[in-house]
Amino acid sequence: MGENRGSIAFFATYRPPVPLDIFSCPVPPSSKEDELHLTDGNFFNYDCQVIPPAALKTILRRPKLASEATEADVDSGHLTGLIFVSERENNLEILHIALRFNDNPPKVKVFSLADVYDANTFGGVRLEDSGCIGGGYKVGTQTIDHFLIYVSTKEPVQERRSPWTVVYKTNLRTGETERLTPPGTFDLSPSVSPSGKKVAVASFQGKGWTGEIEDLKTDIYVMNVDQSELGLERKRVIVNGGWPTWGSDNILFFHRKEYYGTTTAWRVFRFNISTGEIIPVTPKEFDAVTPAAISENKVAVATIRMKSKFSDVRVDAQYRHIEIFDTTVQGQSVKITQNTSPKADHYNPFVIDGGKRIGYHRCNISSLQNEGEVPKRFHKLDSPHQNVGLFRVSGVFPTFSTDGSKLAFVDNEFKAVWLADKQGLRIVYEREGPDNCFAPVWNQNPEKDTLYVCMGPSFNAGKQLDIVAIPDASSGSGQRRRLTKGKFNNAFPSTDPTGERLVFRSTRDGGDKKYKNLYIMEKADVGEYGGKITRLTNGPWVDTHCQWSPRGDWIVFSSTRDKPKDAPELDNGLDPGYYAAFLVNVNNPSVVVRVVQSGYDIAGHVNHPVFCPDGKSIAFTSDLAAVSADPISLPLFIHSVRPYGDIFTVDIDPDDITKNENVQKFHRVTHSRYEYSTPCWTIFSTNDPNAQWNLLLQEAFEFEPACPYTYPDGGEGWHMTGHLCIGRRCC
Repeated sequence: MGENRGSIAFFATYRPPVPLDIFSCPVPPSSKEDELHLTDGNFFNYDCQVIPPAALKTILRRPKLASEATEADVDSGHLTGLIFVSERENNLEILHIALRFNDNPPKVKVFSLADVYDANTFGGVRLEDSGCIGGGYKVGTQTIDHFLIYVSTKEPVQERRSPWTVVYKTNLRTGETERLTPPGTFDLSPSVSPSGKKVAVASFQGKGWTGEIEDLKTDIYVMNVDQSELGLERKRVIVNGGWPTWGSDNILFFHRKEYYGTTTAWRVFRFNISTGEIIPVTPKEFDAVTPAAISENKVAVATIRMKSKFSDVRVDAQYRHIEIFDTTVQGQSVKITQNTSPKADHYNPFVIDGGKRIGYHRCNISSLQNEGEVPKRFHKLDSPHQNVGLFRVSGVFPTFSTDGSKLAFVDNEFKAVWLADKQGLRIVYEREGPDNCFAPVWNQNPEKDTLYVCMGPSFNAGKQLDIVAIPDASSGSGQRRRLTKGKFNNAFPSTDPTGERLVFRSTRDGGDKKYKNLYIMEKADVGEYGGKITRLTNGPWVDTHCQWSPRGDWIVFSSTRDKPKDAPELDNGLDPGYYAAFLVNVNNPSVVVRVVQSGYDIAGHVNHPVFCPDGKSIAFTSDLAAVSADPISLPLFIHSVRPYGDIFTVDIDPDDITKNENVQKFHRVTHSRYEYSTPCWTIFSTNDPNAQWNLLLQEAFEFEPACPYTYPDGGEGWHMTGHLCIGRRCC
């Protein structure tokens, strides 16, 4: 069928601008030269574990790998194996196996699980994570097979705001796969005990996901790897804990966020299963997360010794570093990465050779052509819709012209508007400083060649924000025309199909609480300077993210109008959500239909809805699938607002608005640990030669805006959450 319904583009928040890759250091290291690169350096690679020699020998017996190496290579130490997440297969975040040959220089070969095992088991659009090896122990005279234990989101879940993360085990000899997580339950971060008999998970069992995006407050459960003798024997051992790791079959380490009056700290704890004793391992003066146990008393952790503010240019102590703590030696630690890359963040340590080396992942800038320049590519992803293409734009707020010939976006500094068309890729408008423009959108009439952009600071309803037209945008003349008057917060414009009228949201009648409603400019070319403004919606809520339908009769938008009266204004200082997607009849504004909500209690986010070009579907970004990884393990420090999550679609009736009320069936389009947001939908497929922007999907085509916080010692040096390098989102 092909991509006959066009393509959806989106951007990723909090995804590092520089590829992550896997490294290790001896304990202790003395200099940068002690660091060892463990992968082939291609694509994003992270969340790694070592494959034990016995399990690696089993994997080598698979037909795909039988000719690659021998068991003698493993016995001699010439060959080691790794299991890690890589984005090299259609830009999906899935597990891969690396064979690392200790030659001079080392040689690495990487294989997908679909190559080595069953493409039906390891196929389709999904996320995989937390690969580790279990089994391999004796029961009497029988040796239990080795298993790959991992998380996958491959099974669809129709319950809203529910995780899709399920733990599975795949027999490394036969390839047979079983689900370990019980039905209706969802788990994260599996870890196998040293004996190979037990697996610990951070679980949502009995509580579900509450909408929290940093401190998940999962509980830790332990269960059997092999169920043939005693069954699952799943039981809760720790309340409020995450990221379990085994020091022995009786000792677990985990992390937890602790609250001390007005201050908080992430700390690592040690749990004795036999006695139930829990003792802190790391002090409360700084954050410590994602432990990796070395023994019953030693554990490697990622620390952030000095907290940072959003505006900080960080010093060494504000980076995430790997350290080793020993419960028998109080107040001391062995610092690992501070000695190799002090101005880099290091994530999710893992243990190599019994603790003689510690592995981790960090951003790898060695492939950058010029110091301080961050490559920005446009990545095509596998789509679950056979008739819809899918790709990720490194820029922010992508927007297509109606005829599909032009793609525009703002850079990650919110400073410049970029345009991709048959003339190539270039800046067509630029401001003097960051956080000055966002959310560009094309006039729906392509003959007008007009871009609209929101000009002013984001995320501040009390600040003036104007809608500005950029006429003759393709020429790059830099002309602009302000369309809004007054000191109001105006944003998210969208024209009707003729290009004559324009809908936008504004605080102009919102009072002290800055409520936002929808308004229509009757003359999109001049706005309030010669044209009439008509109010479309009216109420004490937020109506935002509006888009005019391809037919011109409806407008889709996101709104908090169903937010309960007793709902909090803020939740932990953040936006509590309660966004749903609505349709309004332009010619009869009293007809408003809620199309899709996030949670059944209305809580959550359904944001940035957009129409398919044929008007038969709506794409949006939402937290319908909750979270797919422990957020504190990801490259971020501060959350600016609640998460959007992934890209979803719903099908609608384009002829009868009333038939689109509370659509129940939704389709998950992306599966990511990062935050995918602000989709746009073009009529062209990613392979259409008439859409010149699709040249950007070729790996060699890239744009490289400078990142002033990239350091030459291997660190990304982000300006906190990455406002300058990663992007943000706005309402």
